[in-house]
Amino acid sequence: MNLHSIKQVYLVGIGGIGMSGLARYFNHLGCAVFGYDKTETPLTDALKVEGMEVIFADDAALIPALFAEPNERTLIIFTPAIPKDSAILNYFKAAGFELFKRSQVLGIISESLFTVAVAGTHGKTTTSSLITHVLTEAGKDCSAFLGGIATNYNSNILYGNSNIVVVEADEYDRSFLTLQPDIAVITSMDADHLDIYGSHEQLTESFQLFASQVKAGGKLIAKQGLPLAHTFTSYTINTEAADAIAHNMRVQEGSFYFDFENGEVTINNIEMGIPGMHNIENAVAAIQVALYMDVEADAIKAALASFQGVKRRFEYVIRNERNVYIDDYAHHPEELKACIASVKKLYPNHKLTTVFQPHLYSRTRDFADGFAEALDMTDELLMLDIYPARELPMEGVDAHTILNRMKLQDKHLLNKQQVIEHVQAQQPQLLLTVGAGDIDQLVNPLKQALQHVE
Repeated sequence: MNLHSIKQVYLVGIGGIGMSGLARYFNHLGCAVFGYDKTETPLTDALKVEGMEVIFADDAALIPALFAEPNERTLIIFTPAIPKDSAILNYFKAAGFELFKRSQVLGIISESLFTVAVAGTHGKTTTSSLITHVLTEAGKDCSAFLGGIATNYNSNILYGNSNIVVVEADEYDRSFLTLQPDIAVITSMDADHLDIYGSHEQLTESFQLFASQVKAGGKLIAKQGLPLAHTFTSYTINTEAADAIAHNMRVQEGSFYFDFENGEVTINNIEMGIPGMHNIENAVAAIQVALYMDVEADAIKAALASFQGVKRRFEYVIRNERNVYIDDYAHHPEELKACIASVKKLYPNHKLTTVFQPHLYSRTRDFADGFAEALDMTDELLMLDIYPARELPMEGVDAHTILNRMKLQDKHLLNKQQVIEHVQAQQPQLLLTVGAGDIDQLVNPLKQALQHVE
């Protein structure tokens, strides 16, 4: 595929966060961009405002005539999350088009650039966004393909004028194996996506392969303790054992502060623009990347203070004297533990009401005990039914699979409308919504419910 010859692009699953980044990239290059997705969302609305054509019916008759037959000017991109029986997907297959996964296209785009790739079962979106922001603020005008909407730029993609690109490297469907980074970061390797990998061992094997693809002379940075067979720069918080560490972590006037040390460089009194101990750990990895790329310590410190976070990553929806409402994408037990712990550290004297939507039947089945343990950390739980995403229901797997394992007594299984009514009636002082499905549709109604006081 010659990127320079592409004039029209069709994305099957254009509304996904990674796919929409590619859509914006090709639109920026001047290509005619079209796409299909199952559901209309604020993100697909934004793509349409930016000049792209998006449909929401899986009907091959709606595909523009531009895509009547394969040619060198046409690129078809699909996400593996699209069902195999999709009419639009099968139209392109039957017509003889060569179909590219998002990861393949990202690999082609990045292969001629200095690539910083961030992988991990959790933490990769915030870490890649932190790296992007530090480099940008330091004058290293990088491009970036992110797995979330970076608040500083209100986008999941940046168009830089240098040869540097920051890429979120997704382990789902082994997508990250299309990348050959100059600098790679691995934030975590917890068991996940077992519907794809089958076992934690196979997931670990894929991360080993990703680590092996770092270019000769490149750098591998990984969280301390990860089972990697490759030499890497380790990072962590609260220990002297790693190569790069954060210590003296504290909360002052609602903000997190820490000191950084890697044996060569010390940066004291760093203020984080976003909260959370887990985000301090993400910041340590970002600092080490920036130092490898010759960014000055003062520039790093200033950039971390001005970083505004990523949409749905510990995002404050309301923060006033009466209510605090935080929304987060956490959908794995380890993410939930980190998120809930950070909320309770910030607000130790508040009762925490958590609204959680499990994501995938298979993930609920595989990690039910972990979910129960994490959710027992909250004070009140409002549980939604499982968001199935790409899966069909599994016999014996539902929200009770988690609820029945929990010790917490103050727990309720509710639908979305009941959650809104409960919040409206109870007016919780501290509210947290977490999940990766369509729970984001509750954010504005819950915000209104908290702001509307009789």
